[in-house]
Amino acid sequence: MPLLRNRADAGQQLATQLTHYVNQSNVLVIALPRGGVPVAFEIAKELNAPLDLCLVRKLGVPGMNELAMGAITSDGVILLNDEVVSELDISPQIIEQVATNEMRELCRQAYLYQDDRPPSRIHDHILILVDDGIATATTIRAAIVMLQKQQPCQIVVAAPVIKAGTYETLKTEVEEVVFLINPKPLYSIGFWYEDFSQTSDEELKQLLAIKYRSKYR
Repeated sequence: MPLLRNRADAGQQLATQLTHYVNQSNVLVIALPRGGVPVAFEIAKELNAPLDLCLVRKLGVPGMNELAMGAITSDGVILLNDEVVSELDISPQIIEQVATNEMRELCRQAYLYQDDRPPSRIHDHILILVDDGIATATTIRAAIVMLQKQQPCQIVVAAPVIKAGTYETLKTEVEEVVFLINPKPLYSIGFWYEDFSQTSDEELKQLLAIKYRSKYR
Protein backbone atom coordinates (compact mmCIF):
# COMPACT_ATOMS: atom_id res chain seq x y z
CA MET A 1 0.00 0.00 0.00
CA PRO A 2 1.33 3.50 -0.86
CA LEU A 3 2.31 5.43 2.27
CA LEU A 4 2.36 8.89 0.65
CA ARG A 5 -0.69 10.51 -0.92
CA ASN A 6 1.29 12.77 -3.23
CA ARG A 7 4.42 14.93 -3.27
CA ALA A 8 2.81 17.70 -1.21
CA ASP A 9 1.82 15.23 1.49
CA ALA A 10 5.35 13.80 1.41
CA GLY A 11 6.83 17.27 1.87
CA GLN A 12 4.54 18.04 4.80
CA GLN A 13 5.51 14.80 6.52
CA LEU A 14 9.19 15.32 5.81
CA ALA A 15 9.08 18.85 7.23
CA THR A 16 8.19 17.46 10.67
CA GLN A 17 11.66 15.90 10.79
CA LEU A 18 13.35 19.19 9.93
CA THR A 19 11.82 21.48 12.56
CA HIS A 20 15.27 22.19 14.06
CA TYR A 21 15.86 24.39 10.99
CA VAL A 22 12.74 26.57 11.42
CA ASN A 23 13.27 30.34 11.14
CA GLN A 24 17.02 30.12 10.69
CA SER A 25 18.16 32.95 8.45
CA ASN A 26 20.94 30.95 6.83
CA VAL A 27 18.78 27.98 5.75
CA LEU A 28 18.02 27.53 2.06
CA VAL A 29 15.84 24.77 0.61
CA ILE A 30 17.13 23.51 -2.75
CA ALA A 31 14.93 21.35 -4.99
CA LEU A 32 15.81 19.03 -7.84
CA PRO A 33 13.27 19.65 -10.61
CA ARG A 34 10.82 18.68 -11.48
CA GLY A 35 9.47 16.19 -8.93
CA GLY A 36 11.47 17.54 -6.02
CA VAL A 37 9.84 20.97 -6.20
CA PRO A 38 6.38 20.16 -4.74
CA VAL A 39 8.11 18.31 -1.89
CA ALA A 40 10.57 21.15 -1.27
CA PHE A 41 7.84 23.78 -1.47
CA GLU A 42 6.07 22.30 1.56
CA ILE A 43 9.33 22.02 3.48
CA ALA A 44 10.31 25.62 2.69
CA LYS A 45 6.86 26.82 3.76
CA GLU A 46 7.04 25.01 7.11
CA LEU A 47 10.61 26.11 7.81
CA ASN A 48 9.97 29.71 6.71
CA ALA A 49 12.94 29.37 4.36
CA PRO A 50 13.58 30.47 0.77
CA LEU A 51 13.33 27.94 -2.07
CA ASP A 52 15.59 27.60 -5.09
CA LEU A 53 16.60 25.00 -7.67
CA CYS A 54 19.64 22.88 -8.43
CA LEU A 55 19.53 22.01 -12.12
CA VAL A 56 20.78 18.46 -12.59
CA ARG A 57 19.76 15.81 -15.12
CA LYS A 58 20.08 12.06 -15.02
CA LEU A 59 21.97 10.44 -17.88
CA GLY A 60 19.71 7.54 -18.71
CA VAL A 61 20.96 4.43 -20.50
CA PRO A 62 19.61 4.50 -24.09
CA GLY A 63 16.70 2.08 -24.31
CA MET A 64 16.58 1.81 -20.49
CA ASN A 65 16.09 5.45 -19.60
CA GLU A 66 15.11 4.80 -15.97
CA LEU A 67 18.55 3.28 -15.36
CA ALA A 68 21.08 6.02 -14.62
CA MET A 69 24.55 5.70 -16.08
CA GLY A 70 25.39 9.10 -14.63
CA ALA A 71 24.21 12.67 -14.16
CA ILE A 72 25.11 16.10 -15.47
CA THR A 73 24.82 19.48 -13.75
CA SER A 74 24.03 22.85 -15.29
CA ASP A 75 27.67 23.88 -14.89
CA GLY A 76 28.80 20.90 -16.95
CA VAL A 77 29.93 18.46 -14.26
CA ILE A 78 29.37 14.83 -15.28
CA LEU A 79 29.28 12.17 -12.58
CA LEU A 80 29.24 8.62 -13.95
CA ASN A 81 27.91 5.45 -12.39
CA ASP A 82 31.00 3.39 -13.15
CA GLU A 83 29.32 0.10 -12.29
CA VAL A 84 26.54 0.62 -14.84
CA VAL A 85 28.90 1.97 -17.51
CA SER A 86 31.25 -0.99 -17.10
CA GLU A 87 28.58 -3.67 -16.85
CA LEU A 88 26.76 -2.48 -19.99
CA ASP A 89 29.98 -1.55 -21.81
CA ILE A 90 28.70 1.94 -22.62
CA SER A 91 31.03 3.82 -24.94
CA PRO A 92 32.31 7.37 -24.36
CA GLN A 93 30.53 8.40 -27.57
CA ILE A 94 27.14 7.32 -26.21
CA ILE A 95 27.80 9.08 -22.91
CA GLU A 96 28.72 12.27 -24.77
CA GLN A 97 25.61 12.10 -26.94
CA VAL A 98 23.27 11.60 -23.98
CA ALA A 99 25.06 14.32 -22.00
CA THR A 100 24.67 16.77 -24.88
CA ASN A 101 20.94 16.11 -25.06
CA GLU A 102 20.50 16.50 -21.31
CA MET A 103 22.54 19.72 -21.25
CA ARG A 104 20.18 21.09 -23.85
CA GLU A 105 17.28 20.30 -21.50
CA LEU A 106 19.11 21.94 -18.60
CA CYS A 107 19.50 25.13 -20.66
CA ARG A 108 15.77 25.04 -21.41
CA GLN A 109 14.96 24.63 -17.73
CA ALA A 110 17.27 27.45 -16.68
CA TYR A 111 15.57 29.79 -19.15
CA LEU A 112 12.06 28.66 -18.24
CA TYR A 113 12.27 28.31 -14.47
CA GLN A 114 14.63 30.99 -13.23
CA ASP A 115 12.69 33.92 -14.70
CA ASP A 116 14.20 37.20 -13.41
CA ARG A 117 14.95 35.90 -9.93
CA PRO A 118 18.55 36.43 -8.81
CA PRO A 119 20.46 33.29 -7.75
CA SER A 120 20.35 32.48 -4.05
CA ARG A 121 23.42 32.89 -1.90
CA ILE A 122 24.82 29.47 -1.02
CA HIS A 123 28.17 30.32 0.61
CA ASP A 124 28.04 29.72 4.40
CA HIS A 125 24.40 28.59 4.22
CA ILE A 126 22.73 25.41 5.42
CA LEU A 127 21.31 23.72 2.33
CA ILE A 128 18.41 21.29 2.52
CA LEU A 129 18.64 19.43 -0.78
CA VAL A 130 15.31 17.84 -1.70
CA ASP A 131 14.09 15.28 -4.22
CA ASP A 132 10.90 13.20 -4.35
CA GLY A 133 12.87 9.96 -3.99
CA ILE A 134 16.39 8.59 -4.30
CA ALA A 135 17.26 5.23 -5.82
CA THR A 136 20.89 5.08 -7.03
CA ALA A 137 21.76 8.61 -5.78
CA THR A 138 23.65 9.41 -8.98
CA THR A 139 21.66 12.60 -9.58
CA ILE A 140 21.67 13.81 -5.99
CA ARG A 141 25.41 13.15 -5.70
CA ALA A 142 26.03 15.28 -8.80
CA ALA A 143 23.99 18.04 -7.17
CA ILE A 144 26.07 17.74 -4.00
CA VAL A 145 29.30 18.10 -6.00
CA MET A 146 27.91 21.18 -7.76
CA LEU A 147 26.72 22.85 -4.54
CA GLN A 148 29.89 22.09 -2.58
CA LYS A 149 31.83 24.29 -5.00
CA GLN A 150 30.01 27.28 -3.50
CA GLN A 151 31.10 26.36 0.02
CA PRO A 152 27.90 25.97 2.03
CA CYS A 153 28.45 25.37 5.72
CA GLN A 154 26.25 22.26 5.70
CA ILE A 155 24.27 20.09 3.28
CA VAL A 156 21.24 18.11 4.40
CA VAL A 157 19.70 15.62 1.97
CA ALA A 158 15.94 15.15 2.40
CA ALA A 159 13.73 12.81 0.40
CA PRO A 160 10.52 10.95 1.27
CA VAL A 161 11.86 7.66 -0.11
CA ILE A 162 15.52 6.60 -0.08
CA LYS A 163 16.67 3.12 -1.01
CA ALA A 164 18.24 1.38 1.99
CA GLY A 165 21.74 0.85 0.56
CA THR A 166 21.78 4.32 -0.95
CA TYR A 167 21.07 5.88 2.43
CA GLU A 168 24.15 4.20 3.87
CA THR A 169 26.28 5.77 1.12
CA LEU A 170 24.76 9.24 1.33
CA LYS A 171 25.13 9.62 5.08
CA THR A 172 28.93 9.48 4.65
CA GLU A 173 28.88 12.34 2.12
CA VAL A 174 26.70 14.99 3.79
CA GLU A 175 26.02 16.19 7.32
CA GLU A 176 22.49 14.79 7.60
CA VAL A 177 20.11 12.57 5.61
CA VAL A 178 16.38 12.68 6.35
CA PHE A 179 13.74 10.31 4.95
CA LEU A 180 10.31 8.83 5.64
CA ILE A 181 10.66 5.43 3.96
CA ASN A 182 13.88 3.44 3.64
CA PRO A 183 12.76 0.33 1.73
CA LYS A 184 14.62 -2.79 0.76
CA PRO A 185 13.80 -3.71 -1.94
CA LEU A 186 12.83 -0.34 -3.39
CA TYR A 187 10.68 -1.62 -6.31
CA SER A 188 10.38 1.97 -7.61
CA ILE A 189 9.98 5.45 -6.14
CA GLY A 190 6.42 5.71 -7.47
CA PHE A 191 5.43 2.47 -5.72
CA TRP A 192 5.32 4.35 -2.40
CA TYR A 193 3.05 7.15 -3.67
CA GLU A 194 -0.67 7.03 -4.29
CA ASP A 195 -0.27 9.84 -6.85
CA PHE A 196 3.11 10.03 -8.57
CA SER A 197 1.98 11.86 -11.70
CA GLN A 198 4.59 14.01 -13.41
CA THR A 199 5.10 17.57 -12.18
CA SER A 200 4.48 19.98 -15.04
CA ASP A 201 6.60 22.99 -15.95
CA GLU A 202 3.66 25.25 -15.14
CA GLU A 203 3.13 23.77 -11.67
CA LEU A 204 6.83 24.15 -10.92
CA LYS A 205 6.86 27.79 -12.02
CA GLN A 206 3.78 28.56 -9.93
CA LEU A 207 5.27 27.07 -6.77
CA LEU A 208 8.54 28.95 -7.23
CA ALA A 209 6.68 32.21 -7.85
CA ILE A 210 4.51 31.76 -4.74
CA LYS A 211 7.52 31.07 -2.53
CA TYR A 212 9.53 33.93 -4.03
CA ARG A 213 6.70 36.45 -3.52
CA SER A 214 6.24 35.32 0.09
CA LYS A 215 9.77 36.57 0.90
CA TYR A 216 8.66 40.16 0.37
CA ARG A 217 5.33 40.21 2.21
